Amino acid sequence: MGDDRADPPWAIEQRGRIAELIDEYRRTLHDCLDGLTEEQARRRLVPSRTTLLGLVKHVTFVEGVWFDQAVTGRTYREIGIAGTVDGSFTLRQADTIESVRAAYRQRCAASRATLAGRHPGDAVDGRGHRPVWALELQVLRELAHHAGHADILREQILAGRNE
Repeated sequence: MGDDRADPPWAIEQRGRIAELIDEYRRTLHDCLDGLTEEQARRRLVPSRTTLLGLVKHVTFVEGVWFDQAVTGRTYREIGIAGTVDGSFTLRQADTIESVRAAYRQRCAASRATLAGRHPGDAVDGRGHRPVWALELQVLRELAHHAGHADILREQILAGRNE
């Protein structure tokens, strides 16, 4: 896994900051469903399948792809995630705010466990040869992107309550 070289202080701080940002966006996406009804969480405000509940399902998929498959090489089926990006937004009748949030929390915990002890420069090859730092930045980008979507959708839903 890691090597014996000591990281310079800036590299340690950088890794810590990336982890903080990932966790901040994880919380933002998890919490975007706070205080909403099941109907509101499923409400489609754009032509795509993007809903608040669907976004949380999708980022569960993102974590599975980049922090499981890319590290372990396991298949989507083995990981227990949707087979396609589009499918990751698809809501089933059994999907509820609580069940989707619970799955996301479990996936985040699994992601942390998979990356524990890995050095940013360690190479993984489950989805092609890449360093761990590249996976972390990919997930950070995706979470930030989708947190922005969630913020706008939530604002629209909450504004609709006052009409």
